[in-house]
Amino acid sequence: MAEQAPAELRMRRHAELFVRQATARNRLPLDYSVNSLRVVDFIVDGLRKGSPDRGSVQHVLFGLGAYAGEVLVRRAGAQWVEFDAGQRELFGQPVGVRMPDGRAWNPLGKVVKRFEAGELESVRTLYLQLHGRTAPRPACESRSA
Repeated sequence: MAEQAPAELRMRRHAELFVRQATARNRLPLDYSVNSLRVVDFIVDGLRKGSPDRGSVQHVLFGLGAYAGEVLVRRAGAQWVEFDAGQRELFGQPVGVRMPDGRAWNPLGKVVKRFEAGELESVRTLYLQLHGRTAPRPACESRSA
């Protein structure tokens, strides 16, 4: 049986695939910038209005969560991590990000919360509330527009 790729590699690939698919038909500014997290909130709001059944849009929510997490990796110094059993139960997700100060965050779950609660939750606000952010990584690691 083949070993599963590390969380960082899997989630980066998932985010990149999601961006390619989402931007192939739409001119969405998904450029891994902090401001692009507003676009994530906007897309989730559109999903809420168009399909209130979470199950029917779960794959899109996961893609948006992977993208949001990758923004945290590229802009805030986070690293994708596998959650342990207790964290999986708490967060309801298999992976998340760990900040340089050691705190774990759940971007996949934050996107789901935005879908369920609307404007009471915000992916962009999650970024702004992060403790332990580091300086952004060099621009050569992010996608060009």
